[in-house]
Amino acid sequence: MFSAHSRLRHAVADTFAMVVYCTVVNMMIEIFLSGMTFEQSLSSRLVAIPVNIIIAVPYGFYRDFAMRQARRISPAGWMKNMADVLAYVTFQSPVYVAILWSVGADWHQIVAAVSSNLAVSMMMGAAYGYFLDYCRRLFRVAPYQQAKACPTLFQRLALPVALSPACSAPVLTVVLICRHRRLGFAK
Repeated sequence: MFSAHSRLRHAVADTFAMVVYCTVVNMMIEIFLSGMTFEQSLSSRLVAIPVNIIIAVPYGFYRDFAMRQARRISPAGWMKNMADVLAYVTFQSPVYVAILWSVGADWHQIVAAVSSNLAVSMMMGAAYGYFLDYCRRLFRVAPYQQAKACPTLFQRLALPVALSPACSAPVLTVVLICRHRRLGFAK
């Protein structure tokens, strides 16, 4: 059950990496680059934690898929970095916009934060990929090249989410935002 190919161990490693990395990096971007207050950034990060928990496993599948495709093109390190950046930007940007909007950031702050995130993503996407690989090694998870096929029902349902992040990740986020606003936590 807890072998190097364990799906539970893989999910925990991906979730841990997503929550830690996104909390630290995005809080710095929001405060220092986009001009958000500490309170707005803290609210954004608190809203982001459950979202990151939900999207961590689909993002892991999405990134692994991107890595396998990149490896087919070229085994070079630069191709892995390009795949990491592309996977990170295409999956995380729509989710980030929704999170910032949900905590009351105005459109100028959202544009500043997301454009800063896109500019920094040249390093962040690859850095997150290395961090994710490091966390997977800490949790003793097999690397993406050795990953087994996705036979479980959860993984069959998560794979289409991972393959269409521009549509499904923001939908999940909007559902969470609506619930958050209905409960009276937002302004």
